[in-house]
Amino acid sequence: MFTGIVNAVGNVEHVKLLQAGQRLSIHAGGLDLSDVAIGDSIAVNGVCLTVVACTPPHFETDVSEATLAVTCGLSVGAGVNLEKALRLSDRLGGHLVSGHVDGVGVVTAFEPRGESWLLRIAAPGDLPRYIARKGSVTVNGVSLTVNDVRRDEFEANVIPHTRAVTTFSRLTAGDAVNLEVDLLARYAERAREWQGG
Repeated sequence: MFTGIVNAVGNVEHVKLLQAGQRLSIHAGGLDLSDVAIGDSIAVNGVCLTVVACTPPHFETDVSEATLAVTCGLSVGAGVNLEKALRLSDRLGGHLVSGHVDGVGVVTAFEPRGESWLLRIAAPGDLPRYIARKGSVTVNGVSLTVNDVRRDEFEANVIPHTRAVTTFSRLTAGDAVNLEVDLLARYAERAREWQGG
């Protein structure tokens, strides 16, 4: 589990093709890897990945074909938001994030609004039904509060600090982003389906 509070921005330095997926070598940037062991989880642009090798300041992780099919932003040269897995004793500054991406959205606007930035994203398929005004959503691993929801788009406010310490400083309209809806919304939907069935 994660919180959606990014610890550091890293960079995908190398991608090795596997029989059914890829092995990524990631420069961890300012992420402290001193307490990271083989088998630990790190969220990379919102994708929960398992560390298979660690030689600070680099770590490696394998990504399956199934994960690659439903995510974006894991290619060579990509800047990536990094977050180590949550410990039970940690503060929950964002919201509970599983690192299981629900789909890839597209940024339709990212523009200054006073000191902050307005971020508008088109969400694919049926994901908008799980996104609620004043609810939480994860964008490339960043926990955001939803300010408005339309038929297939939602808006969030990005404060200057968040923009400065994440890959959002490079974000522009037209960019693809990993989206994870709030866990509670998914469980509420499943409970509703079960009661109706």
